[in-house]
Amino acid sequence: MAGRKQSLKKYRLLVVDDEIRILNFLRSNLRALGYEVVTANNGLEALEQFHATQPDLILLDILMPKMSGFDVLKEIRGFSKVPVIFLSAKGSESDKIAGLDMGADDYMPKPFNPDELVSRIEAVMRRFRPNVAIIPDELSLGDITIDFKAHKVMVRGNIIYLTRLEWLLLSELALNADHLMSYEDLLVRVWGAEYRDDVQFLRTWISRLRRKIEEKPDDPQIILTVTKMGYILKRSQP
Repeated sequence: MAGRKQSLKKYRLLVVDDEIRILNFLRSNLRALGYEVVTANNGLEALEQFHATQPDLILLDILMPKMSGFDVLKEIRGFSKVPVIFLSAKGSESDKIAGLDMGADDYMPKPFNPDELVSRIEAVMRRFRPNVAIIPDELSLGDITIDFKAHKVMVRGNIIYLTRLEWLLLSELALNADHLMSYEDLLVRVWGAEYRDDVQFLRTWISRLRRKIEEKPDDPQIILTVTKMGYILKRSQP
């Protein structure tokens, strides 16, 4: 892994394995490539971490105490389509088929090549989010400059502090500037599938974001509302 370039997209990964040595190895190497990594060492903790952190992808062991990887996947597939890659010492063809049939997106037997694992992660995410462009280091949109590398936002030359959720919301809108982002799409991308119908929740956060970046929050010129559909962040303001 050490010889690879940094990840082009800083996905949040949930790595689940009951072997602490494997967890530590994957965490340190994946973080070095620019991924955000959270870990769990059993199935029950995996579900807790999933709800707490809303990862973009899960690396999931099968043989674990308290709850197997198969059971974890079955539980998650009841409410989420988050990509899952199985990592397992159970390398039989039947186990692979069982995992894929249950809704896993890929399957890698242990021991695995770390560079191949990174390639599999990126390939799965390209399939899962085919329309997401590579994130640039910096993006200028009218009065707004977004430094994705430093996680810094400047509005009319002034640095603006954003919370993590405000940052994620602005990032999704900015990377899709001049395109309608539906209520459901924004809610699922930023907060997770269980929030997909909570439009009033989204309106509250959009209002908070507007107060920080709009010159006149009550007459927004940057984040525009499309009634009963969603929001558009305008690339240039009048």
